Amino acid sequence: MERIVSTFALAAFLTAVPAFALQAAPAPPPGTIHHRDVRQQKRIGNGVKSGQLTAGETRHLENREVRVHREARRDRRANGGHLTAQERRHINRQQNRTSRQIYRDKHNNRVQR
Repeated sequence: MERIVSTFALAAFLTAVPAFALQAAPAPPPGTIHHRDVRQQKRIGNGVKSGQLTAGETRHLENREVRVHREARRDRRANGGHLTAQERRHINRQQNRTSRQIYRDKHNNRVQR
């Protein structure tokens, strides 16, 4: 029983960390990379709640989300708060890949017990 509780605690902690990091940054306009991060975080959270994502899958997805978020923040800092078109395309491509991985992990018949 202790293992189950610690796994859920880990999953809850991992879903809370990027959400906190996203709230600390100034809010960009709607329909941007930030909003997509939030939607993908909700998808991961729903997968944890439903048991469709294991702790390992959750950890992997959260790490991918954090890397993309950090890269976007670093790129913005380097360009006076804006992303170039090339950087935006790169971030979007990474978010597409993460989105596909979320779908695959949620539908791979591995469940959290």
